Amino acid sequence: MLHGHSGIAYASQAISDIRNPLSGARQTRTMKPFIPDSLPDVTPAEGPAGQLAHPDAVAQTQRLSPAIYAVGERAWCVVGNGLSNQTFIAGENGIIAIDSGECIEEMRDAVKQLRKHTQAPIVACIYTHFHYVNGTAALLEEVGPDYLQVYGHHLIAANRARFGGEVGPRSSRGLVHQFGVLLPEDGPDGLLHCGLGLELRNAAHAPFTAGYIAAQHTISKPTTHTIAGLQVEFTPAPSDANDSMTLWFPELGICVNNLIWPALFNIYAIRGEEYRDPRELLTGIDHIAGLEPEHLICTHGPPLSGGPVTAAITDYRDAIAFIWDQTVRGINQGLRLSALTEQVQLPERFKRSYFTQQLYGLVEHHVRQIHAGLFGWLDEDESHIFPMPEQERCARLIQGFGGAAAVRSQAQAALTAGDLRWAAELATWLIRDANANASDRQLLAQVLRQMAQRTPSANVRNWCLTRALKLEGQIDLNRFNIHRFRLEDIMSAAPTRYISVMRVLVDPNRAPDDVLEMAWHFASGEQAGLALRREVAVPTDGASAELHIHLSHETWAMILSNKLNLWDAETQNLISMVGDRAHLTSFWQTFDLESLQAGS
Repeated sequence: MLHGHSGIAYASQAISDIRNPLSGARQTRTMKPFIPDSLPDVTPAEGPAGQLAHPDAVAQTQRLSPAIYAVGERAWCVVGNGLSNQTFIAGENGIIAIDSGECIEEMRDAVKQLRKHTQAPIVACIYTHFHYVNGTAALLEEVGPDYLQVYGHHLIAANRARFGGEVGPRSSRGLVHQFGVLLPEDGPDGLLHCGLGLELRNAAHAPFTAGYIAAQHTISKPTTHTIAGLQVEFTPAPSDANDSMTLWFPELGICVNNLIWPALFNIYAIRGEEYRDPRELLTGIDHIAGLEPEHLICTHGPPLSGGPVTAAITDYRDAIAFIWDQTVRGINQGLRLSALTEQVQLPERFKRSYFTQQLYGLVEHHVRQIHAGLFGWLDEDESHIFPMPEQERCARLIQGFGGAAAVRSQAQAALTAGDLRWAAELATWLIRDANANASDRQLLAQVLRQMAQRTPSANVRNWCLTRALKLEGQIDLNRFNIHRFRLEDIMSAAPTRYISVMRVLVDPNRAPDDVLEMAWHFASGEQAGLALRREVAVPTDGASAELHIHLSHETWAMILSNKLNLWDAETQNLISMVGDRAHLTSFWQTFDLESLQAGS
């Protein structure tokens, strides 16, 4: 449905209670202790499919619901089609598309919605960052590849190649937890939303066909282009990705950005990510404020127009600045992490707008990440210098509390009383102990489920419920503990790309005593090598290798993705190997990949 100006009014109304810093009465400030609101004692509300969650988390569902918003007279923003928005801006010579989502099907759907309002041709596509670039090929259904101009940051290609490499299993496991990929569709444990969108991938868009098109025009510094007859100012603005850009259309007063989200920005992503420096975020937000936009379109959530824009930008900036400033202040005062997360709590004024509420991540996690980003893991706690081995520590704690039965009793009492932080700690001792049983895992699952129903954070709700279902044996996450190379990723990269990734698959217990070097010779003529120096694999050019494998890119992709066993491929004459047979076997069996093992 078309929300048009009424849709923007809805978005604006949601933050109408924010006082514009440029006008309005001053408020008297009183200092009072801040009560942590990351895990409040609230009665869970019921979502549209029977999900149990914090009332604010349920309210966020409406903001993320499918809609197309008219922004002024010449722009449209599609919300709720996937995790991100797709935006279209009309110039004199055609439409500029901004971001293309997770797949061709998602972008095709967005274009279909656009066509209800304009038939102008799409002539260009701009990427705000590398997360949402996989549906661009859908635009070729309207305009040929010779006519579609694509713009993006120069780091996009490198970032796409980086994901799924050395840290692939951990990254995949983090995505599954943060975005609730394995949660049921309905019921108390059902996926409510992902904080910035309803789900990681819209199920209606299956089979999720990849359609990335690399940018012909790459941006590395502030620059201006004329696209479709419109002046577009590009400003690199690191956000949750170092290739993010802010786009400014001065003739329309429209700013498109990846810095201001419909929830407090995730300085820390619970899925695990590289450090996002708040100082860079503040620089980017200050740039947006300086533009004084009439319309603010973000990569997630409804757009804003008119008076509320300035107030939203100001509060968003101040919330991040407060977290950064007060965290650094507490660190300088010598506070350990436990005290630091208690002290740094957002003031009440930031609860007036969903833009600065903890609907995605949590302040206490952001505080920990800032500490880690600046000073690493040690928070000057003496017990952290030489901690005991975890299992032994838990056994001693249980013994000190009077045994497992006593700890279970106290954990259950804490759970009943709603003292969830203490209940979680006690229950965690039990499941880390060598004598843990199914009832101990069930107890911790119950604690996590109550945490999920009380936190306003979508990330944490999804994480806790996923963990609870795993503890209960209702879902199996073991496949996310091993490398699972995707055939499409391998085929879209250079044939030699994933050879160096094998460094992190070396099992030291299976490493040969000899120094062995393998050279890969691809049918395309490309070559690379890997030298096994006992427990360490070192990338080489393969020129000095005594072991050789000749194969095609496609065959290598089949082997790495566990669709074809290496030794079966040799039997089928899909590969040929040269070198001492014992050394060949010893080399391949050093790696933690099922398809490389003989007889698998």
